[in-house]
Amino acid sequence: MAKTLTQAEHDRISAAIRKAETNTAGEIYCVVARSSDSYFFSAALIVLAVILCLSLLIALALDFWWLEVRVPVFVGAQALASVMALCLIYWMPSLRLLLVPRRWQYMRANDNALRQFLSRNVHLTEQRTGVLIFVSMAERYAEILADAGINCKVSQDLWDRVVADLIEMARKDRLGDGFVSAIDSVAEVLTLHFPRRSGDVNELDDHLVEI
Repeated sequence: MAKTLTQAEHDRISAAIRKAETNTAGEIYCVVARSSDSYFFSAALIVLAVILCLSLLIALALDFWWLEVRVPVFVGAQALASVMALCLIYWMPSLRLLLVPRRWQYMRANDNALRQFLSRNVHLTEQRTGVLIFVSMAERYAEILADAGINCKVSQDLWDRVVADLIEMARKDRLGDGFVSAIDSVAEVLTLHFPRRSGDVNELDDHLVEI
């Protein structure tokens, strides 16, 4: 799959992380996901539920107007409609996002952010000062996850403001600039609360990961 960001943008983000970590004991890790779920099963559940409800309404209408439809024909029509709908959402992934509620999408993206936080070992830094900057493109979702050592000193409101700026830049097709700006903002906070100490070592890779 093609990269979400160009190589030049990857290089800028890596340089921003390295620069940020020269003044702090904190560790910054960046991940961008094209999507946090296929949403096929979620969309299929919604589509089948709609077909079932419509079938019930049609059956009631037929009964009201004293119209008779043979059971095999009615069930066959249901099955055909279900198969066609499932094929449609299978071949049109973009349609799934239109069917799945935004709340479900944000839940999937948040789950993915937590998985990345743990799988990338952001939670295993010596002083518990790891920060994950996460973006999921399909859901238009961004989040900053900070480890326990940082959360006890930094309020969520501050991270929310950084995330809002990142999302705004992403909407303007400036995702690379958004990451660099977010890294700089996170670095200011980390430098204030966790200045670099002698003997500090780099515990996490200084680059953005695309998944």
